[in-house]
Amino acid sequence: MTAEIGGMVFANSVNMKKGISILIIILFSVAAMAQHVAADSAAPKVIVNKDPRLDILAKAEAEINSYSNRFAKGYRLFVLKTNNRDYAMKVRAYLLQTFPEEKVVMTYQSPFIKMKFGDFTEKKDAEKYRDLIIRSGVVTGGVYLLPEMVELKPDKIKDQN
Repeated sequence: MTAEIGGMVFANSVNMKKGISILIIILFSVAAMAQHVAADSAAPKVIVNKDPRLDILAKAEAEINSYSNRFAKGYRLFVLKTNNRDYAMKVRAYLLQTFPEEKVVMTYQSPFIKMKFGDFTEKKDAEKYRDLIIRSGVVTGGVYLLPEMVELKPDKIKDQN
C-alpha cells in the first residue's frame, strides 16, 4: 500500500507515521515562527482616560466589604410561636415599647408566627432580658436562648476596630 502526503510517497504504514510526524513538526515550527513580532518603535501610544465613576464605585465596594464586620456570633431570644396574630402583635408592641433599643424579628411559617428578640453578643445580657420578659407576664410560654449570628450595633463595631 502506498500513500502520498504533501508530495511525498510512503510505501508502508511505519514510514507514513514518520512522515506525518515530521510534517506536523514542520507545521508547528512554521506556526511558532509566525507568532514572533518585532517591536515597532513607530507604534501608536495608548492613552487611557479613567472614568471618575470608578472611584465612586471603589469607595462603595469598600464600604460594603466593611459590613462583613457587622455580624458576629451571639444570641437571640425565641419569644413566641403562635397562630394567633392579635396575641403576636400585642407581644411585639410590648417588646418594642419596653425595649426600644433591641430588635424584634417576626417570621411567618404557615400557620405559625415566630418571634425572636434582640441581638446579644453576651449570654448574660440575653439571660437578663429573658428574665425581664418572663417576669412581665406578657409571654405565656417559655422564652428560650438561641445561639445565632447577630448584627452588631455601630458602637460595638467601633469597639472591635
